[in-house]
Amino acid sequence: MSIDELNDEMVRSMSVGAAFTDYLGKINSLDFHRKDDLLVTASEDDSIRLYDIANAKLLKTTYHKKHGADRICFTHHPSCVICSSRHSLESKEFLRYLSMYDNRCLRYFKGHSERIVSLCMSPVNDSFMSGSLDHSVRIWDLRVNACQGLLRLRGRPTVAFDQQGLVFAVAMEGGAIKLFDSRSYDKGPFDTFFVGGDTAEVCDIKFSNDGKSMLLTTTNNNIYVLDAYGGDKRCGFSMESSPNSTIEATFTPDGQYVLSGSGDGTLHAWSINTRSEVACWNSYIGVVSCLKWAPRRAMFAAASTSLALWIPNPSAS
Repeated sequence: MSIDELNDEMVRSMSVGAAFTDYLGKINSLDFHRKDDLLVTASEDDSIRLYDIANAKLLKTTYHKKHGADRICFTHHPSCVICSSRHSLESKEFLRYLSMYDNRCLRYFKGHSERIVSLCMSPVNDSFMSGSLDHSVRIWDLRVNACQGLLRLRGRPTVAFDQQGLVFAVAMEGGAIKLFDSRSYDKGPFDTFFVGGDTAEVCDIKFSNDGKSMLLTTTNNNIYVLDAYGGDKRCGFSMESSPNSTIEATFTPDGQYVLSGSGDGTLHAWSINTRSEVACWNSYIGVVSCLKWAPRRAMFAAASTSLALWIPNPSAS
């Protein structure tokens, strides 16, 4: 089904179309390719797995016992990914540029001294960003090993590009969100937002496709939708907490709905325009730690120690 047809009824009809339960550990992160029907996951069992989402088929599994697999995102090439390391390494090889086609490491990126907690690829060029527990954000280029830019800050950093690649956001201590011009970030942020009254660290940022909204998820399981231009809060939702786990929320491609997991093992969907809950589902896989909507399909992926692909089921509505 076309994502142009999304409405309350279709969102309510979403149900599990395929599930993959052969993981031996929690899935740490997942990402959809922007233009191809592909999904990649990184898991605590040290595996990286590539899926064809049009046919719900596992295409390839590679294991990375030395480095592990933590944060992951596609590059523009459908068989290449950037992956952060989960295991503490004296070599400081915390970032790798990998080819899934022939299971090769194309490049290491050294600079961070602690685990990477946020990773994102520019939608328009070969730049990508990483945020680390060493209190730094680094800007890289796939074509060179050396770091291209460095931001030092307080707290746990979270990074995200907007969908046009013109702006990036960095969240830091005290709930502050700073916006930078991608072409002149060395001049400092051009705007700073605060989520009023909530000083919890932001663990995830996403921009809507039209660039008008920002979606924040905090470490205390609060979700906020902000106006991306003025920083005003459009709506906010609180989820149940769960020990040792944070949740992820996602926009639908049209930017009209927000989906999120919860600490009680349920999934929720809200309409941003009406600020009302549209649907609540049992996740069937426990507390969902990773959640993303496919960029070009009426489908979302939810993951814990299993991966579930959700699609519309007209009979369910």
